[in-house]
Amino acid sequence: MKDKSVFHQVTEHDHEKVVFCHDKDTGLKAIIAIHSTVLGPALGGARMWSYASEAEALEDVLRLSRGMTYKAAISGLNLGGGKAVIIGDAKKDKSEALLRKFGRFVKNMNGCYITAEDVGTTPKDMEYIRMETEHVSGLPEAMGGSGDPSPVTAYGTYMGMKAAAKKAFGSDSLAGMKIAVQGVGHVGGYLVELLSKENAEIYIADIYEDRLREVSKKYKAKVVGMEEVYDLDVDIYSPCGLGGTINANTIDRLKCRVIAGCANNQLREEHVHGPALVKKGIAYAPDFLINAGGLINVYSELRGYNRDSAYAQTERIYGYTLDVFELAEKEGLHSQQAAVKMAENRIERIGKVRSTF
Repeated sequence: MKDKSVFHQVTEHDHEKVVFCHDKDTGLKAIIAIHSTVLGPALGGARMWSYASEAEALEDVLRLSRGMTYKAAISGLNLGGGKAVIIGDAKKDKSEALLRKFGRFVKNMNGCYITAEDVGTTPKDMEYIRMETEHVSGLPEAMGGSGDPSPVTAYGTYMGMKAAAKKAFGSDSLAGMKIAVQGVGHVGGYLVELLSKENAEIYIADIYEDRLREVSKKYKAKVVGMEEVYDLDVDIYSPCGLGGTINANTIDRLKCRVIAGCANNQLREEHVHGPALVKKGIAYAPDFLINAGGLINVYSELRGYNRDSAYAQTERIYGYTLDVFELAEKEGLHSQQAAVKMAENRIERIGKVRSTF
């Protein structure tokens, strides 16, 4: 049986540091993972989720932080990769005290980790964390921050989707395309809005019925089940909820020619399911590339926020996505593999530059 000890998991992808945070008084249980600080401080959101086990939470934060490293690198940002997970139900367990205690742990990282909003956390939560540490981004606009990064994340996903459509169909127009969006929360909802404006035929799935009704009514999208979505005869499948939905159980069922969504870690096993998509003739837009808009947005905040600049930099995701497909075809790689290679090449090059100081 494969060793799944904590230290094996941490070293499997060369993580620099993993910190376990616990506070009895507030009920805080959190994990902060630093994958790389070669390009700069590790920036990544704090996700709050009801994990089935602490082992599952650790696996999630390790995969997410690694993705942040590649996301920053391939997007041309001077940032490393990190992530945090807070174990608990965001609707029941979240409190000012818990968030501020988490902020104390972030402060103790001495600037090597900068936190931000993620699933289960909000700009308001960042205000509480900011009371304890300056190492936080994604603050409300009233505090000089960039506010909700979801619209920018959706825009980057949209750009990556259009590039993938260009690769698969020869045109980046999404008008008339049948697109299934699985997960219509903050980012997924904004993505549906963009697709609606381009007159796509939209199918939506989500675990929250009230959200489904809202988005369906607003954008005239057709509601389908969370499992039914894999069997739809659509052009594009867009996973925008939790990761791992592209796996051995779903790939055979997919009828799409493009996968492009904002969820992290969409491939259950990169080296198995990446090649499987190639074999099936599906153009996969690497998740950590096309969902980088949110990171670009909060990175812009660190330098003095300018929304137009953030959107302009996010628009470059279109070209980066085409570059990935070109490299993959040239070197016989699957697209996720090609994207990782591009990211690692930049980390290696800039690492050598910075080693001289």
